[in-house]
Amino acid sequence: MRGGEKVLEALCELFPDADIFTLVWIKGSVSAKIEKHRITTSFLQKLPLVEKRYRHYLPLMSCAIRSLDVSGYDLVISSSHCVAKGVSVRKGAVHICYCHTPMRYIWNQYDEYFNRERAGFLVSSAMKLVRPYLQKWDVKTADGVDLFIANSNHVRKRINEYYRKDAQVVHPPVDIEGYPAVKQGNYFLMVTALVPYKRVDMAIKAFNKLGLPLKIVGSGPDAARLKNLAAPNIEFLGWQEDSAIKQYYAGCRAFIFPQEEDFGITAVEAQAAGKPVIAFGKGGAQETVIEGATGTFFYESTAESLADAVQRFERMSFSEEKIKMNAQKFALQRFEEGIKALVSLQISNKISKINFQ
Repeated sequence: MRGGEKVLEALCELFPDADIFTLVWIKGSVSAKIEKHRITTSFLQKLPLVEKRYRHYLPLMSCAIRSLDVSGYDLVISSSHCVAKGVSVRKGAVHICYCHTPMRYIWNQYDEYFNRERAGFLVSSAMKLVRPYLQKWDVKTADGVDLFIANSNHVRKRINEYYRKDAQVVHPPVDIEGYPAVKQGNYFLMVTALVPYKRVDMAIKAFNKLGLPLKIVGSGPDAARLKNLAAPNIEFLGWQEDSAIKQYYAGCRAFIFPQEEDFGITAVEAQAAGKPVIAFGKGGAQETVIEGATGTFFYESTAESLADAVQRFERMSFSEEKIKMNAQKFALQRFEEGIKALVSLQISNKISKINFQ
């Protein structure tokens, strides 16, 4: 599961009787813990090719989220990285938004997703027209949120920058249990979706230059392009079950984290396995990786800078115990405690009973 789905699963455990509303649901795409809840979808569910090309419907997503009827609920928690925070709640209800990021497609990563070379002339031109409307809508609907909870201080700053709203920070839950004993393999590892902003292309160029073995776990629309860039020392493993991913974590030399991420759950998972992280020194990684103790940073978003960091890493030593200890700060229990406290505080005197489990 990706980070947003792991947060949703944790929220489902906190609120076992909650109903779920979503734009699109592909059965079997999320865990059984999520799918046992009653799930309602928007009109996008009925549109052609939506399961494979949902991003093409971005201009319709603001309408789709507003079409969902949550008027029968006193408490609405939106888990939002796109339009979920724009859901329309009834007067007197409490709306809490767990914000993974303000909509990156229209703000800080617009060019990466919709430049003409990547998106094509028609999509790029259409988004140029639609973007100002979506930005206005995104800012306006922030006023319908009673409390923003950011997944990192990095995202908290962006919420303030774009929405002029303050936010509390509760880091997302990370599975820090059940990792096999640390093994010393000869490969470096990435666990990532194969999409532009993850900068997998930059990592490939760096490891093409270094000639060191790199394993990439993940799938996504960029897969074919990335495979064409890769030298024989780079292996694509596709998406894997959690148990297999833990084995790959345990066997790697270090985890490669080349992107500016909102938080970055995989960087913490690697540390839970006792493995150091080589990370781009911006964004959420600055909150999860400790220079010289649990990993090392590079500060220019280039293949050369990453390659230099890998070579520097090979001259460093790390304590498995200290790395694992750092990961403990992001355990599921910390997330649950933080969410419970903030939800209870926000809705006190409005809702008489909360069904926590």
